Formats: sequence, C-alpha cells, structure tokens
Amino acid sequence: MPIVRDFPLFPLGLVALPSELIPLHIFEERYKTMIGRCREEESEFGIVWLADDGLRPIGCACEIAEVLEELEDGRINLVARGTRPFRIEQRQDELPYPAGAVEFLADRDEDLDLEAAGAAREAYAELVRQATDRTPDPGELGGMTAYQMAATVEFGLDAKQGLLDLRSETARMKLVTRLFRAAVRRLDYVERAQARARSNGKVNFSG
Repeated sequence: MPIVRDFPLFPLGLVALPSELIPLHIFEERYKTMIGRCREEESEFGIVWLADDGLRPIGCACEIAEVLEELEDGRINLVARGTRPFRIEQRQDELPYPAGAVEFLADRDEDLDLEAAGAAREAYAELVRQATDRTPDPGELGGMTAYQMAATVEFGLDAKQGLLDLRSETARMKLVTRLFRAAVRRLDYVERAQARARSNGKVNFSG
C-alpha cells in the first residue's frame, strides 16, 4: 500500500475499531483545526491509542459520521465511525495538529475459516442474549465481521488493540470468540453474586 503523508492523527486514551461509533468532544484548538480540515475535505483522521507506555503504531482511520453540536466557542460534539486500520510510519510536526505518514493495512490473502467464524457468531449471539435479552437476527449476524461484532461490546483496550493489530479475519474471529465467552462467564458470575446478595447468603427453599 502507498504511504499517505499529512494524515491527521488524534492520540487518545481509547482504541477505535472499524465500524465502531465513537463520540468525541473537540475542544483543543489544534483538533478544532484538524476536524475543520476533515469536514471541509470530507477526509479521514486517525485515532491512535496513547497508552501508558507511549503511542501505539497501529490505529484506526475514522470518518465524521455526524456533527451533533457546534458551540459558540468553537467546541464540537460529533460521532466518528471507524473505517480501516493503518500503521504510522513516521510522525510529522510541520502541521498545526498531530499528523504522520501512514500506511493503510490490508489483511493477508487467505480464505476465512468458516468454523471459526461460526463459533465467533454463536458466542456473540449468546453474549447479546445474556446481556440484553435480545436474540440477534440470524441474517444480520451471518454477515457480521469480527470488527463489527467487537465494536458493539465494551472490551479492555489491550484486547481491542490486539484485534486491530491482527491481519487475518480468521485470527480475529478466534480472538473475539475467546473474548465473548469470557464476557458471558463474567455475566454468569455477576448474576450469581447478585442472587446471593439478594438472598442474604441463604438458599431459599420456601418456593
């Protein structure tokens, strides 16, 4: 993939995934300038995780999905949508906002492991049922990618970055399967703990 220079970068304490909707409050002057350029040119910017140990090299490009509010002092509330992963090849300091030379990343050329995809979608459906009492539409679920499923679940930042770093949809499906199953186990534990709390630690045999 060709290197794209002058790509706007937004270092944040979060990880964005392709297809994920991210609410943003823009208040610093440099980012007001950056978002103004992106709106004018209808172009993307990149969200990159600023972790405790520094800026991660792989981030997610985003487009502005909706501007919710423009305040009198220039602050903006908007919703961004993740589009595609990229790697920062070089930081650039000559623009009025953070930027870099980036390479957009494609997956390896391989066939999707249908068994892995099926297991991921089954685990996701179980998590949705447990957390929301809603059953996902089978037709919709059958077309969802690992990114699309993971974008609707609150995972830790390390897990999300791990997904973003993988260049294989099969590998991402296997990772989200483990994440979804772990989330279901946590929900089961919370439900049992709440039931014990409601019973004051006693087993109710009164029927």
